[in-house]
Amino acid sequence: MKQFTKIISFLCLSLFLITLTGCGNTTKTSEKVTIEYWHVNAESFGGATVKQLIETFNKENPDIEVVEKFNPDMYKGLTQNLQAAMASGKNPDVVQMGYSYLNYAGENLKYDDIQELISTQMPEDKNFIQDNFLPNIISLATTDDGKQIGVPYSVSVPVLYYNPEIFKQAGLDPNKPPRTWQEVTQYAQIIKEKTSNVGFFMQEYADNWAQQALIESNGGKMLTKKDNKTVAAFDSPEAAQAYQVIADMVKVGTGLHSSNDEAFQAFLSGKVGMVCTTIGKRENFEKSAKFTVMSTLFPTFENKPRKVPAGGNMLMIFSKDPEKQKAAWRFVKFLESPSALALWTKGTGYLPPRKGVTEDPNGLKDFVAENKNMQSAMSQMPDVVKWASFPGANGLQAEQALIDVRDVILSGQQTAAAALKQAADKVNTLLQ
Repeated sequence: MKQFTKIISFLCLSLFLITLTGCGNTTKTSEKVTIEYWHVNAESFGGATVKQLIETFNKENPDIEVVEKFNPDMYKGLTQNLQAAMASGKNPDVVQMGYSYLNYAGENLKYDDIQELISTQMPEDKNFIQDNFLPNIISLATTDDGKQIGVPYSVSVPVLYYNPEIFKQAGLDPNKPPRTWQEVTQYAQIIKEKTSNVGFFMQEYADNWAQQALIESNGGKMLTKKDNKTVAAFDSPEAAQAYQVIADMVKVGTGLHSSNDEAFQAFLSGKVGMVCTTIGKRENFEKSAKFTVMSTLFPTFENKPRKVPAGGNMLMIFSKDPEKQKAAWRFVKFLESPSALALWTKGTGYLPPRKGVTEDPNGLKDFVAENKNMQSAMSQMPDVVKWASFPGANGLQAEQALIDVRDVILSGQQTAAAALKQAADKVNTLLQ
């Protein structure tokens, strides 16, 4: 009986050890770390490329599964959704944060210190950012008080797209696009008179990126420092004059005040002559238009220097679990690889932030050489300035106040000077 009991005990112990061993192997081979990637890329704005990149990463990294989530209403909508998610303890892991929310994110969001995370979790990558990005590009993800809160990812500049067929119908030379805002106004008038098509549209996303380029290219400023505090500066004569150029075109019918979707579709179907928007729309425009889309540099105000804010986004990490942090960094590093950046640029139009990608024969060298629309964007890199970022707890409301005033001006409710003065007063109250 004792012998039988020993045999039973031995068998049970063996079975237990085998079960433990089996469970251990299952954990190592079958369990995945799942992370969420939040972005602003709709199907017409790089969404398909996001899915392609994630599919590639997931195949190459079987121990990680990246799940993507599209956030509408651009960076404002994403930031609002992010705050709600974090309040409920369900924050995502990797997030595209618009450069215009740099200071707001740095002051109000509980993000992971990117350099500390790399140094702690992946020490072999501790110099990755410094080795692969130019200092002025790194600054796009560095707050005014010197905190680096993310890694620069998408970089865009505004360009003027145009329809060469409409130009020809109007008696304009497609090889001589407008260089100044005075010429844009003249071309828009001619297009309207000769073809009955609308001449011009400037993007109306839920941000002030294109409008900043307009204002600062005329010598104005979005923000300035007064008594060591950030205050609005967009209520200057230079800013009002620049904004009024667009408003006047809308008023006489040569310009369009509309949603992006309606205006972009009208352009692609051949009913709008010129559109000023991000180079990030290049791929969608080239693929969807019924004509050969051409582009030129962002127009200037006579001899004043062109100033275009760097649009786009950085990648921030919000993971709290160490395993998710490691997985998040591996995904960010993949997105910043030359091959992934080349795919991202080809699929959108964004300029790569990493050094050497555009000169690399295995990267974008041949693509940039063959694509004239990309050349229009690349040639403006010396004109790039930082996208204005509203600081403080009320930064979102301050940004919204300036978005709201755009509709007031373009709908003709008030002159640009009067509306910008009221908006500046409101913003300064919020920033205090």
